[in-house]
Amino acid sequence: MFESLRPRRYYEAITAVDPAELVSLGIRGLILDLDNTMIPRHVEEVPDQLDDWLASARDAGLRACIVSNNFKARVAQMAERLGLPLVARAAKPRRKAFLLGMDAVGTGVGETAVIGDQLFTDVLGGNRMGLYTILVVPLPGPELPHTSLLRRIERRLLRRWMQLSHLELEPGSTTEAAGS
Repeated sequence: MFESLRPRRYYEAITAVDPAELVSLGIRGLILDLDNTMIPRHVEEVPDQLDDWLASARDAGLRACIVSNNFKARVAQMAERLGLPLVARAAKPRRKAFLLGMDAVGTGVGETAVIGDQLFTDVLGGNRMGLYTILVVPLPGPELPHTSLLRRIERRLLRRWMQLSHLELEPGSTTEAAGS
């Protein structure tokens, strides 16, 4: 069970992920979580750094889709602003959400990466599908009650994997951000 929750890579932020490196691994499509991965859950503005990262991903040849468990109105507003297709009310970690995301970007299992902030939705769902999973440290801000509970479990797992050298926060990041 715990192995299905472990991401392939772990970064401080989505903008720390190198699109060219993903392409070198054979990745052509990205399934991106929105809330607390790309922007904080309570924020409506897109930071310039995210715009720049998405531009570099496009320049590298990556196609991306937002796959979010949030309501369609919020996801649609952000997807339109970012120029990305979307899957809202995705019910991650269900397989259908990831299949719809891959369909939207035109990629298959071996060429798709999932980038998200939660082990129990983004990483578990991506791993169940055989996708390349990338966990990012959640952006700060208020959490839903059930998310706060799951975050405590996630922090314990992350600390344990890091102690055992089964996972590391990628270079340029700090272990403080990992909840150590």
